[in-house]
Amino acid sequence: MESYLYLMRHGETLFNKLKKVQGACDSPLTEEGIHQAQAARLYFKEKEIVFDHAYSSTQERASDTLELIADIPYIRLKGLKEMNFGQFEGERVELQPKGPETFEYFYVPFGGDSAKEVQGRIYTTLQKIMCTSNHNNVLAVSHNGACFYFISKIWKSEYGAVPIHFPNCCIFVISYKNNEFNLIEIIDPCIKRSIFKL
Repeated sequence: MESYLYLMRHGETLFNKLKKVQGACDSPLTEEGIHQAQAARLYFKEKEIVFDHAYSSTQERASDTLELIADIPYIRLKGLKEMNFGQFEGERVELQPKGPETFEYFYVPFGGDSAKEVQGRIYTTLQKIMCTSNHNNVLAVSHNGACFYFISKIWKSEYGAVPIHFPNCCIFVISYKNNEFNLIEIIDPCIKRSIFKL
């Protein structure tokens, strides 16, 4: 039986707005971030998508986003957390290296994660979730970097280049069947249109 995962990035935060590195550290949703989550809630309502289960990362910006979207009990999981940027946490984003390839191991000597670690834990976490019985329509709220590494793993070469940055509160619509994830669509609910569709 085919089931569906609605993976999301959290709403805009104070550190997003101030252009500060935000991985393991946290900051609150801005007013804009709240509006983005409300736009996602309206999208799901208009599409008549009802979730039977919901999950968020243990970071407050993700759980706050989820609570604005869905009125159901949810579980917080460390496996959905953002990449840890080590000593770069809270610093200006322009101090980060440019390009996804530099993220592979750059942060490890500074006490952070490798890309492989992040990809492994989010993929394993989401697979465990979707393998659980009665998980037919699942909402999971995570982070830009974590979502990027998960999408990179399930991305097919015929789609072209993997996008590096995703809008706050974008929705990845993913089917799950026979232990396989397939990306169907990426939606920006704030502009009410797809930014990727098969």
